Amino acid sequence: MPEFTLPALSYPTNALEPHIDARTMEIHHGKHHATYITNLNNALKDHADLQAKSIEEIVAGIAQVPEAIRTAVNNNGGGHYNHTMFWELMKPGGAKAPSGALGEAINGAFGSVENLQTAINDAGLKRFGSGWSWLVADPAGKLMVISTANQDCPLRDKLHPILGVDVWEHAYYLNYQNRRADYLKAWWNVVNWDEVAKRFAAKK
Repeated sequence: MPEFTLPALSYPTNALEPHIDARTMEIHHGKHHATYITNLNNALKDHADLQAKSIEEIVAGIAQVPEAIRTAVNNNGGGHYNHTMFWELMKPGGAKAPSGALGEAINGAFGSVENLQTAINDAGLKRFGSGWSWLVADPAGKLMVISTANQDCPLRDKLHPILGVDVWEHAYYLNYQNRRADYLKAWWNVVNWDEVAKRFAAKK
C-alpha cells in the first residue's frame, strides 16, 4: 500500500524571513513534519483499510481507528494534516488582507480582519503548552476561532479548518524564544490569503 510522504515546500526555506527564519523552517518541515509521517506510516503498517484512506478521512474518523493505534494516529496523522495545511497557508509577498467573499465573511463574523487577527492571536496565547489556533467553519458554515491541543485536528469535531497557526515552541523558539506574542504578530505578514480563500470556498 502507498505510504504518506513529506510534501515539498512551494518556496525556499528562507523565503519567509525575517518573520520565520530559514533554520526554523528547515527543522520544522524537514525533521518535525517528517517524523510525524514516519510514525504515522509505522502505526498504519498493518492496517490496509486505513492506508487506503486520505489523511483527511483518517483524522476526521479518528474515533473509528482501532484503539491500539488511535493515539499514535491522532498525534501523527494530525501532525501531518495540520502541517501540510500550515505550509500552504504561508507565502512570501502575499496579499496583506483577504478580499472578496472571504473578506466579507470575516467582516460579517468578526467585524474586521483586525478583530479576527486579535482573536486568533489571543487563542494562540491562551493555549497552554503546545497546540494550534484556528479559524474554522462549523457544519452550518458559521466562522469561529478555536484552539486545539497538541496535534488535534478540527476535522475530528466536524469543523472545517480554514486557517491555522502552529503555536508549538518548535515553530518559533529559535527566533522568538519565549515571545509567542511576537511570533503570532509577525506570522500575519506571511499569510497566504489566496489559500485561505480557497479553503473557505471549498467549505461553502
